[in-house]
Amino acid sequence: MNLNWQNFLRSHQAEFNNDADISFTHTNITNPKALYPIPHLGILKISGSDAAKLLQGQITCNVNDITETKSSLGALCNPKGRVLSTFLLIKTPDGFLMILPIDLLDSIQKKLRMYILRSDATVNNVTENLCLFGLNDQTKPNNIERFNTHQDTFISVSFTDTVNRQLIIADTDTAINLWTQYSTKENFTNANSAHWRYLDLLAGIPWLSPATAEEFIPQMLNLDELGGISYTKGCYTGQEIVARTHYLGKTKRELVLAECLAPFSPVPNASIYAVDSDSDQAIAKVLLALPTPDQALNQNKTNLIKYSLLIVLQKQENAPKALIMSAEQPIPVTLLTEPA
Repeated sequence: MNLNWQNFLRSHQAEFNNDADISFTHTNITNPKALYPIPHLGILKISGSDAAKLLQGQITCNVNDITETKSSLGALCNPKGRVLSTFLLIKTPDGFLMILPIDLLDSIQKKLRMYILRSDATVNNVTENLCLFGLNDQTKPNNIERFNTHQDTFISVSFTDTVNRQLIIADTDTAINLWTQYSTKENFTNANSAHWRYLDLLAGIPWLSPATAEEFIPQMLNLDELGGISYTKGCYTGQEIVARTHYLGKTKRELVLAECLAPFSPVPNASIYAVDSDSDQAIAKVLLALPTPDQALNQNKTNLIKYSLLIVLQKQENAPKALIMSAEQPIPVTLLTEPA
């Protein structure tokens, strides 16, 4: 995040709690119109005449299906089909923008550069050159398909097909002008970055972290349901495992939404067990846990905090009757979406 953008946000009472978390001193969580800084995601730019060819040989989605008006989720995998990182891929007039967790950006940049060889392609970190922020307007229903993309002086990507929730990418001056316009003329509230992550969690968007990288195959993250896997595009790293899992119908795990009350935040890859199981093997792993936004309402006398979770759950014929976080500290976990 570049300094001018940081200074602009600070002028609007933003507090930088760490490199990936920004909050505002004054924010109205009840306002259905909100703007969110997004420091936890970074941007790689892949350009050159061989940019599409480079990506096509490494990612799960089909580059040829991505246009300047239609973006896509996708994943990069290791040779065993395990996901190194998920991403959002956007086609621009001069290449591609890959939006991904900033903690994984350096490793993915190095990975892609390994395959350039003599190709006419470059992979550059442009996080300092472009600004990311989110817009959520619950007053306007959205009939635009998810990941539809509009490009003009800035890029906007629809993140839901129910309400107007957009990811916006712009140069610094344009981002400042847009934020100012939305705030002053359209009455948008400055909102905490953690709440945008929470909205992504509720939408089932499987952003990874260093702790969860190389743990799951794409289908375990529901990337097939999100349009992030092509089974007809041809070879890419890890494709054999991903395709075999699809055609044999043997996806053993799936991504589901859950919640728990806990005195601490469940860490990525934390194990979850079935109470009624005879096995001591974990039945699920935590992908991401975030406190729900209304903690003033959720916190109780025992100082337990309500967390929303994305968990990778083992598929079973009969859904488990009860789940706990661990045997040592048996924190109950409640499923919010029915397993497939």
